[in-house]
Amino acid sequence: MPELEPVAVLNPEFSSAGATAPSWSSVAEVLSTSEMFWLSTTRPDGRPHVAPLPAIWHDGSLHFCTGGKEQKAVNLAAEPRCVLSTGTNTMNAGLDVVLEGTVARITDPATLHELSALWKAKLDWDFAVVDGGFNDGRGNTAPVFAIAPEKVLAFGKGEPFSQTRYQFS
Repeated sequence: MPELEPVAVLNPEFSSAGATAPSWSSVAEVLSTSEMFWLSTTRPDGRPHVAPLPAIWHDGSLHFCTGGKEQKAVNLAAEPRCVLSTGTNTMNAGLDVVLEGTVARITDPATLHELSALWKAKLDWDFAVVDGGFNDGRGNTAPVFAIAPEKVLAFGKGEPFSQTRYQFS
């Protein structure tokens, strides 16, 4: 699946004078090279839940897995809309990226095998593909999810600071 090229809209109200929107390729680079993300979900009673996890950017979506009984999976079963964010913990350097969307469960064996190979190459994690998910070799099976971007925000840090929204058609 080819990656969509979104329209970048710089928010001048929250950007330094003279700031420009980062290119989508620089945002996609952050998504591709980041290892850890923060997943924000909503519990069935409406309370927020945030947890760190690794994710893989592939074919225009972020992919992640989690144990089927973990709070993240329970939350996503009730409310599939979520946020994945990544970036740096510094004030004056880097690019923070926030991706909003709705998760879809990945069960296609060919796609799961492709993702398993990517997890191994990027993170040195070994996953076997079983029954529409990943098995870690210790008896734990995890569903695999993809989140295609519906809205992406990028925050450029350091002079010039910038806030950009990427709109997808």
